[in-house]
Amino acid sequence: MRVTITIFLKELKDTLRDRRTLFAMILAPILVFPVMITLSVNLMKSQVKKAEDKVLRIGLESAGNAADIRDSLLARSDMRVVEDLDVDRMKHLIQTDSLDAALVFSSDFDTQIESHHEGSVQLLHKSAEAFSTARTKLRELLSAYERRVVSARFKDLRVDEAITSAMEIQHVDISTRQEKFGKVIGGFLPYIFVLFCFMGCMYPAIDLGAGEKERGTLETLLSSPATRMQILLGKFGVIVLTGITSAIVSVLGLYASVRLAVQLPPMIQEMVSGLLQISSLLMVISLLVPLTIFFAALLLSFSIYARSFKEAQSIISPLTLLIIIPVFIGLIPGIKLNGVTALIPILNVSLASREILSGTISYPLLAEVYASLIVLAAAGLTGCAKWFGREQTIFRST
Repeated sequence: MRVTITIFLKELKDTLRDRRTLFAMILAPILVFPVMITLSVNLMKSQVKKAEDKVLRIGLESAGNAADIRDSLLARSDMRVVEDLDVDRMKHLIQTDSLDAALVFSSDFDTQIESHHEGSVQLLHKSAEAFSTARTKLRELLSAYERRVVSARFKDLRVDEAITSAMEIQHVDISTRQEKFGKVIGGFLPYIFVLFCFMGCMYPAIDLGAGEKERGTLETLLSSPATRMQILLGKFGVIVLTGITSAIVSVLGLYASVRLAVQLPPMIQEMVSGLLQISSLLMVISLLVPLTIFFAALLLSFSIYARSFKEAQSIISPLTLLIIIPVFIGLIPGIKLNGVTALIPILNVSLASREILSGTISYPLLAEVYASLIVLAAAGLTGCAKWFGREQTIFRST
């Protein structure tokens, strides 16, 4: 045990001297959330304000109808009305962003309205626009006009408008704010945690395996009195430590950025703070421990197999996609934690984390997730030990 600890401390010292490892393990995780939250909030506010302050260019083809609506459009200071354009021309101008939207009234619009029928109007816009302010404002204007017309019709007929409503449906949402918010953001957070956990393991694993082979120091270590298992456990412990540290730092970075963010609306801050409870975060981190052990075993195996640092990078880098795919599947609505998904590596961590953060975790399913991750970690460590014990693996010919 003493030899393993000595090797662990030696490898840890070498790892902490590597700037790439320090960046992946500490700087990147602790900076990503404050930077991401600050940028997203500022950009969102900027885009919303820009959309609200913009003078909209609205095309209008009324065919001599809808005088009330036309007057309302012309009276607005936030809209500039362009008339005397045919429909095809307006569509082209909207497509090329020369117009923001357009209204096209049928030639019998007034006749239909006066005879208590529906008047036809087309609202031309681009649904691909992120902030479709023009569509929103025009719909509000048309809805207000429709309410006035309907109210006038009821008054002419001397009928109470309430007659159109035969039933009052009261929607009572019994979900807690933590549950509602957790279902939305709880699937995204594991994506970040798992990714940083993997990245925190990756660089130390490459350096402690292929890096030492390339520098010629692995042979020196193997010629020492330490057994291969002691050497493996020393290296393995450092890789697991860096991966867990990276995940913990990312969690702390998220928690601190939400607590200290002054630009987030108070309601959002309160909801996120309620979501990120210490007990929930500790439970999520506990899920990452066996997953990190599996990552460390997998990455160290590939690193030991590679002839050089560069070859190890080329082998390990594509694995990032394999890590992302299961976590991404966990973001899909309808994918839930059950007896089957609790056994699927990485996906089970994503789904269980979402349930933990939303406060709806089933403890029998959580126990199944822990069991499957522990089995996976044990299998990974066993496989790595056998792989490390093969001479042809360590001393591959160049």
